[in-house]
Amino acid sequence: MNRHRRPAEKFLYVEKKDVPGKICPECRSSNVKEYPILSDGGWFTVTKCQDCLFSLQRTPFPPEARLGSKLRLLSDYL
Repeated sequence: MNRHRRPAEKFLYVEKKDVPGKICPECRSSNVKEYPILSDGGWFTVTKCQDCLFSLQRTPFPPEARLGSKLRLLSDYL
């Protein structure tokens, strides 16, 4: 028996924060947002243009924010 209830929300979403003052170098749009993503390389915080999806910045989450302060990934030591 599953003890976890199905979420009431039909869709999952992530909060995207506006990045004032940033302009996309590809399409010159000011519609730039910052948000977390999970990719094949792990968790990242990205700053992306919402019009053309150009990535202005992509930084890995700090180790203590990813999996807890005790667990480390092999890539943290490379």
